[in-house]
Amino acid sequence: MFDNLSDRLEKSFKLIKGQGKITEINVAETLKDVRRALLDADVNYKIAKQFTETVKEKALGSDVLNAVKPSEMMVKIVHDELSKLMGEEHVDINLKGSPTIILIAGLQGSGKTTFTGKLANLLKSKKGRHPLLVAGDVYRPAAIEQLKVLGGQVGVPVYTEEGNNDPVALAKAGIAEAKKTGKDIVIIDTAGRLAIDEQMMLEITAIKKAVQPNEILFVVDSMTGQDAVNTAKEFNDRLDFDGVVLTKLDGDTRGGAALSIRSVVNKPIKFVGTGEKVEALDVFYPKRMADRILGMGDIVSLVERAQEQFDEEEAKKLQKKIAKNQFNFNDFISQIQQIKKMGNLKDLASMIPGVGKALKNIDIDDDAFKSIEAIIHSMTPDERESPFIIDGSRRKRIATGSGTTIQEVNRLIKQFDETRKMMKLLQGGNKNMRKLMGNMPKFN
Repeated sequence: MFDNLSDRLEKSFKLIKGQGKITEINVAETLKDVRRALLDADVNYKIAKQFTETVKEKALGSDVLNAVKPSEMMVKIVHDELSKLMGEEHVDINLKGSPTIILIAGLQGSGKTTFTGKLANLLKSKKGRHPLLVAGDVYRPAAIEQLKVLGGQVGVPVYTEEGNNDPVALAKAGIAEAKKTGKDIVIIDTAGRLAIDEQMMLEITAIKKAVQPNEILFVVDSMTGQDAVNTAKEFNDRLDFDGVVLTKLDGDTRGGAALSIRSVVNKPIKFVGTGEKVEALDVFYPKRMADRILGMGDIVSLVERAQEQFDEEEAKKLQKKIAKNQFNFNDFISQIQQIKKMGNLKDLASMIPGVGKALKNIDIDDDAFKSIEAIIHSMTPDERESPFIIDGSRRKRIATGSGTTIQEVNRLIKQFDETRKMMKLLQGGNKNMRKLMGNMPKFN
């Protein structure tokens, strides 16, 4: 995500490095390259031009402190303007209404149905709400089945009516069902087309008029670049939607849609899809995205993801087990599952300042834990509970059962033992820390 744009901007800032002060000449050279980087990222030409003119005006009007290098000042100005370009402040979804009615719109293939399931999961798991999904794409049985599967995965009911080909009547019936069953949110998935057509627009306009939604979200595939912005404008002219959802930001996207769409339709980006899993949906924060584009990472989002998976009661139990030296493979695999729930491993690593760039050309497989899980799952309950009983013959059986080698099993058990010893020492406070440090080899 934004890798190419980040690289190009970094090269642009190098043009001003080593300069004693900001001048019209070195600013012009830097911003010429910045504009090219934005255009290559498929940002609208007028927006790119206006952006660089604003940055130039602010850069030449800035009094650079002696402690701040000109390149650092330029990065700050570009960061602030990128943040403004994408909306500056986060705008939350409107959850007023009883029930809250959310209408999902967009072209076919944009990821509407997948997003509908992801949004239901987010509202249920993080907001404590009780959603009902309405399968309003009456033309594609596959879309209805997909929504049923997603609803089953996240534990949210899906309202359908076999043989009902009237999307307006279906939407109204879904709302009635939500009121009857005590659901407080109705999310209506609508039909799309491969391209904008009048029939589709009339249909979704009729649904809007009939159900009076509290929130209309327009879903767009960020990989379509400038086309995404043009589509957003046409939808907004007819629907006056409340917010934008950018899907497939984990793909090979140049980022132009994220940087242009707010300026064109004057509507906030509210969510971004970052993968196929139902948990792979992030609330959009313009300032955090600007951080990531400029290679500054996004520690706040990383911490938030960790907190979402953090169970305080489980943590207390784990702490007691570590103190008694009872940490076992069941606990170990439980921690792995929590890490996996946080999202794509490379995406998580990119949130750490400096790490994203270092890992740019390194492929981090989401199945990085696969062999570890296979080995642990090939152990008997007793072996997982009491690792010390795993002798040579057991290791051979575990290797065969997991499709790995004895060397891999030995390596995992050794790493596990070292991890358990380290955790035990860390539980002991300063005294054990001093002991740990004292046992470390000394270098002259």
